[in-house]
Amino acid sequence: MNNSAANTGRVLWAGLRALLVLTVLCGVLYPLAVTGVAQLAMPGRANGSEIEDASGKVVGSALIGQTYNLPLKEGEETAVADLRWFQPRPSNGLGTNSVNTQYQLILSGATNRSGDNADLIQWVTDAKAAVVQDNSTAGHQVKPSDVPADAVTSSGSGLDPHISPEYARLQVHRVAERNKLTVAQVDELVTDHTDGRILGFIGEPRVNVLELNTALRDLTAKN
Repeated sequence: MNNSAANTGRVLWAGLRALLVLTVLCGVLYPLAVTGVAQLAMPGRANGSEIEDASGKVVGSALIGQTYNLPLKEGEETAVADLRWFQPRPSNGLGTNSVNTQYQLILSGATNRSGDNADLIQWVTDAKAAVVQDNSTAGHQVKPSDVPADAVTSSGSGLDPHISPEYARLQVHRVAERNKLTVAQVDELVTDHTDGRILGFIGEPRVNVLELNTALRDLTAKN
């Protein structure tokens, strides 16, 4: 009986020691080592790829898209796009959060609707009409054939921070007019913030909307 109790005690003590050692190694030392290496090798990415404006204020992350809408007026339920800014891709795939009422959480997801789905077809049709209307100015008329696919469809996650250079340039005349800038000034911003294919052959050229709008705000502040 005593031997059995002693053996049980030794097994429990060995298990406790293993738990303590693994907790220190995996729960303390390893995370500290990984964090330290990340901070030394790639501090920007390790801290969330934050984007700062000219004053040094963090305005968001380069990895997550965000909307640029006017504040809701009394009685309004749907936000209206603030057309002073470059607009991102649609986010029809995003859900809403009804559990946490203290914070508005971002929920990612796609619509998962097929190409012949009536709702999806209607969304794309309405989105294309809105893009044409919003981006046409007195001296520049946007044609439906000018509207690229990313202007009327959401990404798989619904949180894509990038748009195509074609969609960015489609918005140039409207952004220039709304901000009292020249088309050349705004077009130069788009060119400066267009990233090419990764390693020259992976993916497609893209424009980060948050970085572009941050540069736009800095430019308008100087004029």
